[in-house]
Amino acid sequence: MNSTVQEEMAAQLKGKDFLALVDYTPEEIEYLIHYAIELKRKQKAREPHAVLAGKTLGMIFEKSSTRTRVSFEVGMYQLGGQALFLSKNDLQLGRGETVWDTAQTLSRYLDGIMIRTYEHRKVIDLARGATVPVINGLTDHAHPCQVMADYQTVLEKKGRLKGIKVAYIGDGNNMVHSLMMGASKLGMDFAVASPEGYESDKEVIRQSKENAAQTGGSLLVTNDPREAIENADIIYTDVWASMGQEAEQKEREIAFKNYQVNEALVKYAKQDYLFMHCLPAHRGEEVSEGVIDGAHSIIFDQAENRLHAQKAIMAATMI
Repeated sequence: MNSTVQEEMAAQLKGKDFLALVDYTPEEIEYLIHYAIELKRKQKAREPHAVLAGKTLGMIFEKSSTRTRVSFEVGMYQLGGQALFLSKNDLQLGRGETVWDTAQTLSRYLDGIMIRTYEHRKVIDLARGATVPVINGLTDHAHPCQVMADYQTVLEKKGRLKGIKVAYIGDGNNMVHSLMMGASKLGMDFAVASPEGYESDKEVIRQSKENAAQTGGSLLVTNDPREAIENADIIYTDVWASMGQEAEQKEREIAFKNYQVNEALVKYAKQDYLFMHCLPAHRGEEVSEGVIDGAHSIIFDQAENRLHAQKAIMAATMI
């Protein structure tokens, strides 16, 4: 990407919300991934990159998280700014204040807002009310920050994204929505296998198919794990019951019993496949210990890249 294009992209992203990958062009996604790789290089080389000096990010957590909190907080520090942790008990949102009023007020104090919550509608409403960039740290519908880190990791490990096949085995949840959307924008081949009744959102599937037709990628949606994983470069899974679904644990264990990523299933992937998981993982449930702790696993590389991918998002939008 030449300097002129970089300048145009930087101007384009300044002040932009980061709510879901459907809102971003392939070029913007690629720019952010390469920016993350550059910021990672600078951090490893101990080169100063305090591009957000004097700026503050408010972090609203209605859902707790290890990786999200630490990576955003450390990321802002490394960019020269400061992160402010706000739990649901710290805000008037929990006492009936409207999202609009909260957004308007926080915008007078902060340079950016990250929110990790349940309803995707709340993130959209927060962004509409805010006059500073809003970043989606996770909702029940989408997890775009995780996917930026994931595809950064794939690019680092495989040297390319276009034409790479990602097979996701498990619940058709927020993780799949963002992985599928990102893959379709980047010309990747994406396959997802979920049990009947646990498939991904139909509108996300429709949009992803349209994107793939334009970028040269492909999309396979099936109930057969073996069909999905055939010749995969990347195998991905997530927990069977996400936060807030604990009451469904036993029911889901029955529905997903044939969807464990294990030594028998991965034999259908390419010999040099890589295993990914957004964490936290339940070893022996959605994935066998032999796979997640084996030589093909890159789960901690992708976890590390949450830091660098989110730094790129913050630096690009909050500059």
